[in-house]
Amino acid sequence: MFLWLQNCTKKAVKHSLLLLLLQTGLMWASPRPAALSTKEYIPLLKGKSVALVVNQTSMINQTHLVDSLLKMAINIKYIFAPEHGFRGDHSDGAVVASGKDVKTGLTLISLYGANKKPTPEQLQGVDIVLFDIQDVGVRFYTYISTMHYVMEACAEQHIPMMILDRPNPNGNYVDGPVLKKNYESFVGMHPIPVVHGLTVAELAQMINGEGWLKGGIKCDLIIIKAQNYTHNSYYELPVSPSPNLPNQLAVLYYPGLCLFEGTNVSLGRGTNKPFQIFGFPGWASAPFAFTPRPIPGVSDNPPLKNQECRGYDLSDSAPADIFKLRQLNIDRLLIAYDAYPQKDKFFLSNLFFDKLAGTDELRKQIIAGKTAAQIRASWQPDLEIYMKMRAKYLLYD
Repeated sequence: MFLWLQNCTKKAVKHSLLLLLLQTGLMWASPRPAALSTKEYIPLLKGKSVALVVNQTSMINQTHLVDSLLKMAINIKYIFAPEHGFRGDHSDGAVVASGKDVKTGLTLISLYGANKKPTPEQLQGVDIVLFDIQDVGVRFYTYISTMHYVMEACAEQHIPMMILDRPNPNGNYVDGPVLKKNYESFVGMHPIPVVHGLTVAELAQMINGEGWLKGGIKCDLIIIKAQNYTHNSYYELPVSPSPNLPNQLAVLYYPGLCLFEGTNVSLGRGTNKPFQIFGFPGWASAPFAFTPRPIPGVSDNPPLKNQECRGYDLSDSAPADIFKLRQLNIDRLLIAYDAYPQKDKFFLSNLFFDKLAGTDELRKQIIAGKTAAQIRASWQPDLEIYMKMRAKYLLYD
């Protein structure tokens, strides 16, 4: 029995059925959850050579998908590993090496090292590719870029790709600037907003349907839907999706605070509160002090390393309250820019901020002193167009 992890609130734990599910490592959105049987997709894997695109989030109950498939005698040829590695123990931006998985002995092929797209040689002898990774619903989170390249490689080699879909913890809203042409990169490959409001399977359908793969080719997709999920579901991730998103609050703050990656402001990498605090050295009026330091496997070389920063601590907020806001917060960017003493040094010189924003307009608006309301209003025409496109690919209410 394959039960997809779903959402429940803390109050829902009072129900005996949900309590039983929680004791077995499951979280559900509905008081009467439906089970997704492996009968729906295991027959499609039996007798075939399977490549997996998975990481530490690819869990069935408390067992990894790889271990479960091996017990079912599924022939796993390769494991393709995204950023942070198969076990999720690599720092942000750290090269992931290919090799052997110590536990299973399976061959690991890195998609965050020498190549980000599977080569024809790496797909030789593969009958089907299975993608099962928990995403967080933000354009610059690189798991969806990996998915794009895997789709493209599968389409070129005429190999079907199965997606085991999972809920989007930031899937209850759409917001932010839409990526403009000439700003594509691995942290933004598609003309979608910062917060795109799609599950990975919905996005995969959009990538196919809008012809975004190279040459407009199509990937043969097999989608296994998440059960009991809607885009209004509050879904608390049972497994950390990456080293610097250690809890639900970080996941919910990530869309807005990650824009600080393109500035000289720390967002807490190298502390025990990444994506829950922000600040910079010398911010005298700010109430909270912290010092980023290297944390192996989490943040090997954090920005502003060993420098005392002052800023703000957001970690006392209730995740459920942040979820209800349904908005990409840019107020913190404006506050930090206003307080920064050397305005010409606020943004990194490599203009990585523009890649994250997907445009140079946001940076220019901040420099020009535009208000949050004015900036948000400038996004609306593109968001209206995007919402119409998005509606064609939704799998969930």
